[in-house]
Amino acid sequence: MEAGRVLFAGDWVFTRACHSIKHLPASGPVEVAFAGRSNVGKSSLLNALVGQKQLARSSNTPGRTRALNLFARSDGVGPVVVDMPGYGYAKAPKAEVAAWTALVFDYLRGRPNLARVYLLIDARHGPKPVDIEAMGVMDEAAISYQAVLTKCDKAGSASAASIKATEDALRRRPAAHPEVLLTSSAKGDGIAELRAAIATLAAERG
Repeated sequence: MEAGRVLFAGDWVFTRACHSIKHLPASGPVEVAFAGRSNVGKSSLLNALVGQKQLARSSNTPGRTRALNLFARSDGVGPVVVDMPGYGYAKAPKAEVAAWTALVFDYLRGRPNLARVYLLIDARHGPKPVDIEAMGVMDEAAISYQAVLTKCDKAGSASAASIKATEDALRRRPAAHPEVLLTSSAKGDGIAELRAAIATLAAERG
């Protein structure tokens, strides 16, 4: 917990936006990425992690994030955090949504310094077919991933069903981390645990 607190208490900054895989740095520090359906709360969760309200732009409009947005500490300590475009539904032309989704899946398949993907799932709804598809892509590419339920403060009685559905979807998947993290960006629930998980992973990967 303390290592996570120290890691995310540093000065985190936006470093670049990549609209294509070829725009990513050729190599560099270990990366952790946040993936999920449009409007699942990726940007809000990232802001909660670093304790800044506007580091990552969040919006109630699905599809606001349209590139791979990279964030890192200004002193270079720790991993690079990648905020990915939401896949699936978004209020945008279908061709644009298809392009963002392709970018996400290309990144998931082919990034050698990607240590783990945190797969965000809305606790009010549980995993959708496109989330299951993402799990399959990461299993095939042997990329470690962990499910993170978001908006748990809004889920109410649906939360228990979403937890069970998520655990059932992850069961026997070769690349999935067995623990499901429960978070609320608004209330701060689970943020310390997520920070600790990222700090532990970064230390293990050097």
